[in-house]
Amino acid sequence: MDITFLGGLEVDTVIGIYDWERKIRQTIVLDIEMACDIRKAAETDDINYALDYKTVSNRIVEFVEQSEFLLVETLIERIAEILLQEFNIPWVRIVLNKRGAISRAKDVGIIIERGVEPE
Repeated sequence: MDITFLGGLEVDTVIGIYDWERKIRQTIVLDIEMACDIRKAAETDDINYALDYKTVSNRIVEFVEQSEFLLVETLIERIAEILLQEFNIPWVRIVLNKRGAISRAKDVGIIIERGVEPE
């Protein structure tokens, strides 16, 4: 199986459990790997057979910008659901980084894998 990825996708959103977090937008950073089969796209040189990462990126950015979840756990699960269902991919790995969430740590976040792992 092949992997299409988006790295370092930065999106501003309302996220967090504290009152002050509900009043501001914070930047989260996403790294997303998506299983796909690129052979038909490569054979035909036709974007219609590829996982269009621009379309994927636009959809995720739109969703995250409009969301207002308390937990990053909820946000990352919803992103995975969108990718698996709307883009018909069998497997996804997402790293969600909420930089600055802990004062002494540069990075903090969650990594999930959903779907059937690629071969």
